[in-house]
Amino acid sequence: MGMTDPISDLLTRIRNAIAMQHDTVNVPASNLKLRVLYLLREEGFIRNFKMVPSDNNQGVICVYLKYSDDKTSAITQLQRASTPGRRTYVQASSLPRVRNGLGIAIISTSQGVMTDSQAAKLGIGGEHICSVW
Repeated sequence: MGMTDPISDLLTRIRNAIAMQHDTVNVPASNLKLRVLYLLREEGFIRNFKMVPSDNNQGVICVYLKYSDDKTSAITQLQRASTPGRRTYVQASSLPRVRNGLGIAIISTSQGVMTDSQAAKLGIGGEHICSVW
């Protein structure tokens, strides 16, 4: 049986690992999760991630979490916006601004998954996946 909301599962696993101050967390792999993690790495919220060989066909992604010297996480909050039961779409003119620019909104557009600032530069909207700050 497949998972109902894999992005919520990814965010919850990261949130739980940060609460316990783990250095890494393993999540089941998918292309959408890889793209979201790529954006989190590019924006400085996680250190890195890599695919780990697995006994099943799906694979596993190992996410390396980022902490400061005093063990506070680079991620303060992860918030899911669009769910399978309630999709949230935004137009290019009304892209969300997270924490007045201190956070990012991840948007799934017709041209791929990108941050709110990238979507604003291209002038396109899409599904608001999640917000991170």
